[in-house]
This record gives sequence, structure tokens and C-alpha cells, in this order.
Amino acid sequence: MFVSTLSIPTTDVASHDPRHTALRVGRLTKAHGLKGALKLELYTDDPDRRFVPGAAFSLQVPASSPWHGSSIVLTELRWYNGSPVAFFEGVTDRTAAESLVKAILWTDDTEQPAEDNAWYDHQLVGLRVLRDGAEVGSVSRVDHLPSQDLLIVETPGGEVMVPFVADIVPTVDIDNGSVVVTPPAGLFEEIPDDAETTESD
Repeated sequence: MFVSTLSIPTTDVASHDPRHTALRVGRLTKAHGLKGALKLELYTDDPDRRFVPGAAFSLQVPASSPWHGSSIVLTELRWYNGSPVAFFEGVTDRTAAESLVKAILWTDDTEQPAEDNAWYDHQLVGLRVLRDGAEVGSVSRVDHLPSQDLLIVETPGGEVMVPFVADIVPTVDIDNGSVVVTPPAGLFEEIPDDAETTESD
């Protein structure tokens, strides 16, 4: 099974250096307790590396938010009943925490995955999807489910969810900007069949 990514990609932050990319790594979902803690939805497979004391995150919040254009620094990440809860510098009470609910956390990343057959999401988004040598769409995003990752492929007929496993996605060619898919029958059924024949009279 492929290991697709360490973090969810950004599709609206550009990087001219492929080794330096802004990555979306989490979302603050709910205030927790009275001391400024926030429940955290993780967009990374490696929270122990991303969320360490002193880690700084840029905030994606509405322009009307008092946090617009700001960054925050993590002081501690704790786990309660299997869910991550974050503490940040300057966020010391529930009121401050509630002002950050729904904020998305971004970080700069300058590393590439060290494992074989591992890619960041931003490397996969935009790749052409080839089936039997023909282009059938492009990767619009990667969804991360508990059981497996999914490549979401934008096709002329709409989105197709492709399990990101070696049997179905045997080839990822970053240099050539493409992935090869060998889907089971029916997965791309909304794509017109060029080989369709018509009955003769």
C-alpha cells in the first residue's frame, strides 16, 4: 500500500521552490476547557514532528478575525481520549480559544518524504491521470481515510475516487507529471467509452 503524504496540500499558495512549500497541517475545531486549549483536527500523518513545542503556524482565518495575518506558536500538544488538544502562546482562556475556532494551520515545509513510494499531497495534486495510455483526468486532491488514501480525480464526467493502492495506481511519475491507473470495471464508468460501437441495420 502506498504511503501518499505527510500533510494535506495547499492549492492556493504558490511556491517557486519545490522543496519549500506551504502545507496545511491542521484545523482548530473547538475550545477545550477554560485555559485556552483547542481541539485539533489533524491534516498530517506525522503530528509528533509537526506539532512540537515552539512550532509556529500561520493562520487562515476570515479577514474580519482579530487573528487575520497572524501566526501562533504551539506550547504543548496533549491527547485526550485519543484526540489531540493544542495549547498556544498567548491563548490563555476560553474566550481567546473560541476566537480561533475553525482557523486552519499552515506551516512551511522544506523536506521531502524519506520513504520509498511516499509523496506529499502537493506533489500529487495536478498530475495527469492516465488509463490505458489515454488521459482521463487530473488529481484534484487527496482524501485521507482511516483505511486508505484516495486520489480524487477530476474527469469530464465529475469526480472519481480512486483508492491509492499499488494494484490500482501502479505508477506515480512526478517528473513527467502523471499517474497511471488500472481501475476495476465501473470505477470510471462515467467516462465515455471511445470504443463504443453502434449496431448496424
